[in-house]
Amino acid sequence: MKPALIIVDMLKDTFEKHPEALIAKEGMTFVPTINRLSTMFREKGLPVIFSCDSFLVDDFIFQGKMSPHSIKGTEGANIIDQLNREPGDIVSEKRRFSAFFKTGIEQQLRQYGCDTVVVVGISTHICVLSTVIDAVSFDFNAVLLKDCCAAHAPDIHDSIIQIYENTPLYPLIRVMPSQMFIESEMETVQ
Repeated sequence: MKPALIIVDMLKDTFEKHPEALIAKEGMTFVPTINRLSTMFREKGLPVIFSCDSFLVDDFIFQGKMSPHSIKGTEGANIIDQLNREPGDIVSEKRRFSAFFKTGIEQQLRQYGCDTVVVVGISTHICVLSTVIDAVSFDFNAVLLKDCCAAHAPDIHDSIIQIYENTPLYPLIRVMPSQMFIESEMETVQ
């Protein structure tokens, strides 16, 4: 296995504009774990990718109930300061939910020789899940770290986790806690 870490939408608009929102509170609890994981990935020469919403003000997706956020070029579209970043990390702007949709991430992962993506971030049921599904659609294995992602409500997060813990796509999609991944998977990566 040669994995890449994809950190999805850990952006200032979510965490700084609405710090009392459940998703922001939950997200802050796993920032230390993401920092630990990203350090481990970098030490092994594996890619760390920050996949970031970067919408336009009049974007199509804002025609539904979703209010404009993470607008390209604004401070709110930047990665939160609590996450450790290094010059070699990849920052990939996205106009839709998946880290893969029209971003070039697939090609970058292939250049690194990656066969697996480890996905963390927000929100579990939209951008995280879209990234996991698209990873498999592009023939990458996907690992969803269930204690390193959050949704706007615990029942939504729990439902998605339960569905994908029992998916017929196993082992292409695996769901596990971060500590299990660190102990059982990262130790075997050269």
